[in-house]
Amino acid sequence: MADIAQTIPPLAAAAPPRRDWLRGLRGHLFGSEYGWAVAFCVPYVAVFLAFMVYPLGFGVWMGSDPELYRTLFDDPLYLHAAVNTAIFVGVGVNAKMVLALLLSGFLMRPGWPYKVLLAIFVLPWALAAWPAFMSVHWMLNGEWGLINNFLWIVFGVDGPHWLTRDDLAFGAVMLSYLWKVLPFSTVVLIAARMAIPAEIVEAAKVDGATGWRMFWHVTFPMIGNIYLISTLLSTIFALGDFNTVYFVTGGGPANSTHVLATLGIRYGYDLAQPRLGVATAFSTLPVLIPLVVILMRKLRTLSVQQ
Repeated sequence: MADIAQTIPPLAAAAPPRRDWLRGLRGHLFGSEYGWAVAFCVPYVAVFLAFMVYPLGFGVWMGSDPELYRTLFDDPLYLHAAVNTAIFVGVGVNAKMVLALLLSGFLMRPGWPYKVLLAIFVLPWALAAWPAFMSVHWMLNGEWGLINNFLWIVFGVDGPHWLTRDDLAFGAVMLSYLWKVLPFSTVVLIAARMAIPAEIVEAAKVDGATGWRMFWHVTFPMIGNIYLISTLLSTIFALGDFNTVYFVTGGGPANSTHVLATLGIRYGYDLAQPRLGVATAFSTLPVLIPLVVILMRKLRTLSVQQ
């Protein structure tokens, strides 16, 4: 019996020691060091709760009624705005990225004229959205606008009413969006091109890769991940972009150029229906959440490859 008792370990030794969770949070800090660490963390936690958790939770509560979405889907203006949003995001983002890809190869050429041109090209992106788009709005004014006055003085013809025709107004929105955001994507792709190792470029040239062969077999595969990430980010930002439509056309004429972002503003402020405005914004989540998930996975894959 004594031998059997010796082979059985004590219960205290068999059970792993229980670590206090407060000690795990404390780490190696004790006394005043722990107090200072808590004091520095409290403001950040308070700001996060006040400006992130509370607004998001309040918005979810405001947009949680299913009846709101039935009202939205029965509204022809919402369906029209959804189609406009799909065109604005799908055409605008892809056109921007293709143009940025082409311009990045042109503007990264050596020589001071290209550097000066790049500096001028970046100016629209550096401008604040309100004055930039308001200037476009007044340039397109049918009676006193700069463009129509130019057409009358130089060619003696009356220009079209840019902002009173839905097709011209929405075309002005698309061009204004490209003019404003194209420089940033171009600079990103220029940086991606400059990060291509010179050894790979020289080896490709030795193998006879020049012109379009260099682009398709060397340049684009090397910057493909950056191009994809920029496209995903641009799509996410474009879904929530209300500055372009709001300041260029105001959603007119006759609410024909609204996108979901500006329609939510109209519901919430102009029509005093904040819950319907929140529901309009939340209706983009079935598209927005998969885009964010894909972006996070792509960023994680890119960090592992590096």
